[in-house]
Amino acid sequence: MNPASQPLFLLPRSGDSFTFHSCKFTTSSAFPAPVKSLEMQEMQHYHGHRQRLKDRLKDSPEKLGEYEVLELLLGYVILRRDTKPIAKELLQRHNSLRGILDAKPEDLIDIPGIGPGVIDFMHVLQEVMARYAESRIQAKNELCSPEAVAAMARQRLGKLAHEEVWVAFVDNRNRLISWEKFAKGSVNASSVHPRDIMEKALAHKASGFLIVHNHPGGDPSPSDSDLIFTQQVEKAARTLFIRFLDHVIVCDAEAYSITANRRL
Repeated sequence: MNPASQPLFLLPRSGDSFTFHSCKFTTSSAFPAPVKSLEMQEMQHYHGHRQRLKDRLKDSPEKLGEYEVLELLLGYVILRRDTKPIAKELLQRHNSLRGILDAKPEDLIDIPGIGPGVIDFMHVLQEVMARYAESRIQAKNELCSPEAVAAMARQRLGKLAHEEVWVAFVDNRNRLISWEKFAKGSVNASSVHPRDIMEKALAHKASGFLIVHNHPGGDPSPSDSDLIFTQQVEKAARTLFIRFLDHVIVCDAEAYSITANRRL
């Protein structure tokens, strides 16, 4: 072979031995496989686990545990972390999915893995659930009875830590015209005046209305101020020939109809 055509150096073949600076080396038949980082292995694990949960959700959703449903839910906002420990911690502290959704932000934020993004996500989810409960009446697919209004209002108001006053205005067939918040605070003349409700009823050309407010303490029984306010509203409505159908008080699990209990 022409020396000029020879390579400057030769790579040793697999299994060959060579000496460099008095040290003997033996070549390997292949380069070592790259070692996966622990973080990458964990990501592959929980992404695979999450996909298996999604498959089970499609096949038999009722067989998923509460923590597994919560895992999946959190996975849409916590993308790069295993959500199982977070879901279990949330359930341990708040007992149920409802307890978690009803919890105050300050009761969630101290759990490792829960940040502002999760809190915002929970707020959006609560609003979706409230609007879902209101949708049948708002679409006029259901009569605006005290029972229907109570069921609708509990989803929005039952879990609140403060009082709110809402009014449902209806037409002459008891179909909902408008569902509006009037005040945030106790039911009394300083927060809601009967005149304000009458003005709205006339503006909507409503035939009647129902008042709803919540009791955060869990007891829907009317207070003395609730009954006094109800009597004031009933008197104003009767003067204008507008039907005052009911004053419903709701809490998390119960409702009290002042009309049904013959207090109106």
